[in-house]
Amino acid sequence: MSASGAFPPIRVLIVDDQALMRQGFSMILAAQRDIDVVGEAANGEEALAQAAACQPDIVLMDIRMPGLDGIEATRRLSSRNDSPRVLILTTFGHDDYVTSALSAGASGFVLKDATPDELVYAVRVVAAGDALLSPAVTTRLIEQLLPALVSQAKPPAERSADVATLTEREMEVLLLVARGRSNEEIRRELCISEATVKTHVSHILTKLGVRDRVQAVIAAYELGLVKADPRHGEHLPDLAFGE
Repeated sequence: MSASGAFPPIRVLIVDDQALMRQGFSMILAAQRDIDVVGEAANGEEALAQAAACQPDIVLMDIRMPGLDGIEATRRLSSRNDSPRVLILTTFGHDDYVTSALSAGASGFVLKDATPDELVYAVRVVAAGDALLSPAVTTRLIEQLLPALVSQAKPPAERSADVATLTEREMEVLLLVARGRSNEEIRRELCISEATVKTHVSHILTKLGVRDRVQAVIAAYELGLVKADPRHGEHLPDLAFGE
């Protein structure tokens, strides 16, 4: 199905080991005028092959699959040039897997029992370059995500050169991004235009060598630029980044 207008449709590859799940997601997404389902895969190995053949913009990726799982498949996809963005399919019971998937390069996640509207929204948000974690599980995930990131943090020296290239304003924007501020909230707080915010975010991603806002948040914690105490909820970033 082709989208009307000047913009090409969002190309989506669906990866899940359950045929009924793939068919259900496919029916929901293919019904949208701005989305094309370009392929399906039942495991990580098939996902890598299909991604190379179909050149999707978004890969809707299950985590637990036979053979190559979704985490390793995400890591391999993210290492490719012009790699697609990966949107992880998950459930409440798989928070630890989600943490690993985000570190592997995923741009966000959506619950398997999300409504059709939530699924479509997630695909559109990630395709637009934002990161997205389902609001329904953001708080629960953060409680587990932050300690894991702190314990796995890279030595500051490995990223210090990248941080040194950030301007003072870009550093301000990065800290606000790490605290979960939307572009509109950053615009109001810094008294700048939203277009300027987007430009700063783009420069930050380039200078830090990261793909999206989730990875920028991870970098901020790795660098020790932002610290959090999950017991008190101080400075916890809400990673549900939408426009």
